[in-house]
Amino acid sequence: MGISRPADPGELLGTLPEPAAVPVITVRQLMWQRFRRNRLAMIGGVVVLLLYVSALFGGFIAPYERTRTFSTYVGVPANPPRIIDKEGKLHWPPFVYGYVAKLEPGTYRRIYETNDEMYPVRLFVKGDTYKFLFWETDVHLFGAEGRGVIFLMGTDRLGRDYFSRILYGSQISLTVGLIGVLVSLVIGSLVGVAAGLFGGIFDNITNRVIEVIMAFPRIPLWMALASALPANIDPLKVYFGITLVLAVVNWGWLARQVRAKVMALRDSDYVTAARLANSGNMRVITRHLFPNTLSHVIVEATLAIPRTILGETALSFLGLGIRPPMTSWG
Repeated sequence: MGISRPADPGELLGTLPEPAAVPVITVRQLMWQRFRRNRLAMIGGVVVLLLYVSALFGGFIAPYERTRTFSTYVGVPANPPRIIDKEGKLHWPPFVYGYVAKLEPGTYRRIYETNDEMYPVRLFVKGDTYKFLFWETDVHLFGAEGRGVIFLMGTDRLGRDYFSRILYGSQISLTVGLIGVLVSLVIGSLVGVAAGLFGGIFDNITNRVIEVIMAFPRIPLWMALASALPANIDPLKVYFGITLVLAVVNWGWLARQVRAKVMALRDSDYVTAARLANSGNMRVITRHLFPNTLSHVIVEATLAIPRTILGETALSFLGLGIRPPMTSWG
């Protein structure tokens, strides 16, 4: 019986399967995966997306132009489309009832009630001219046929359609909130990263400036800055002025939080390794520090958008914000 030759280690290693490649994902891919797993976040994202889409196509969705007045329909109640009439019969396409004006006994106040006249609601009807991006058109998503009028939310005391004005107002309020937060995001991120990384006298000066800004109540400070805008300037310039006012007041809170995050990260191993590899300050900031604060920045910016919208709404409600003929939610 012969003695078996011991196996060659090279032959044994050759029979082993090759290790599977480990997938490597970036920070942005990891953030997107975590976002998709959160159902409430996805639902909120869809709602916000729908709001901005409706604002973009506001002139097309709104049945009337924002300054259109109906002198014979002042303060009328909502009259949504129906498919079942007063007798219980089914109708298609949907329809709206007409209005009839009456005097309320005792107060002699004019009130409106629906009558028996039915006006079909059609899609892609022609109406008031509006501007979509760079083109003028008069096609609207829906409208009442003939002499009928459609007021989904009623009219105000000047006879203007509430639903149309809310859609047109969303174009101002939503974009003011978004642009204002983006401006404050850029300023706050740059100042916060620089203060946290370099420290010293720059850090002391920026902290004192932020403390002075945050020492004032937010709404009165907004009012003081907004009232400084001239009364006779173009409404579009007022829009950009209000955006800058909101951004100037809001950048401090983000700068302080980014500064704190950067101070916690600047002595970490990977930042030290980057410096030993002769990486400059700009590369350390853009490749290592800011990407690791981005998730926190996005969360804070998301929370700041509704605060900025409420700020613009408050200023417009007090007569210090957006001016006619432009309209906003305030």
